[in-house]
Amino acid sequence: MLRSSLYDYFAKLSDPRLNRNKKHNLADIIVLSILAVTCGAESWDSIEEFGKVRIDFLKKILHLL
Repeated sequence: MLRSSLYDYFAKLSDPRLNRNKKHNLADIIVLSILAVTCGAESWDSIEEFGKVRIDFLKKILHLL
């Protein structure tokens, strides 16, 4: 898997979510959101759509399921 300094930076954050609510790593969510908004996403739905459309690329740089 490719790594970026952006991912490494956010991977250091503590995750305040309850364990039972964690489907994805916090760093994955943050990096995906940054990439999506940079590419024009303006809502949570459009961030989700960005992730679905680019899933093959994102799996190379994130720990997505």
